[in-house]
Amino acid sequence: MTLFHFGNCFALAYFPYLIVYKNSKLSEYSSFWPCVKAGGIYLLTQLCKMIILATFFPTYEVPVGKIDLHGELMKGAVDLFDLVGLFVIISQQIGRGDLKILVAGVGWAMAELISMRLLPLWVGARGIEFSWKYIQLSFEANISLAHHIVMAMLIWMWTRNNIEKSVLPLIISLLLLCSSKQTLLELLGTLFHFTSFGILSINVMVTLLVGLVATHLYINLCIQDNSWGNPKYH
Repeated sequence: MTLFHFGNCFALAYFPYLIVYKNSKLSEYSSFWPCVKAGGIYLLTQLCKMIILATFFPTYEVPVGKIDLHGELMKGAVDLFDLVGLFVIISQQIGRGDLKILVAGVGWAMAELISMRLLPLWVGARGIEFSWKYIQLSFEANISLAHHIVMAMLIWMWTRNNIEKSVLPLIISLLLLCSSKQTLLELLGTLFHFTSFGILSINVMVTLLVGLVATHLYINLCIQDNSWGNPKYH
């Protein structure tokens, strides 16, 4: 029974990544090693973040029920390094714009999945008692995949020279929201005492909303490129 539960959680967490890879241009262009390289940049970025947090922002004892607002804000600021890491991946990747987005988003999300969720699933989901915690962890992995692809899409649009100046503030605002989303969710959970599934629902809604707006901007940019006779990024 415990092995069956682990298998369900593992499939729910990992199969969407395999489906995206096999049914997108990643498989068509044999982009496995670029995704691995993107995962390596993810690990390097997280290492830099941990060093900065440990060196410049030491943790303090916080009473139960209280919020370390200063610490959370500093953590949110350091999370901006994720945007830098994704930018490096996109700028180094050669090829079409949509391929750059997929390599950066899928590679980054897969590295996060392996480094942050594989061990908890392996240890916890094989426990004696059933727990919804690991089903939730698997759902979060799927949300993370969409979240990082959207972030990569926004960064790619931000790097374009022909992007309308009026759209840039919206793209930057969405990038800042994506970067600080996890910190904001933790603050909301502490302030309003949401359950874990309540936080998961908010996470889904925010990711969906940002994804719809980003996709709309991306489609408009593709139409603009097509009208200029430049199909390079479609």
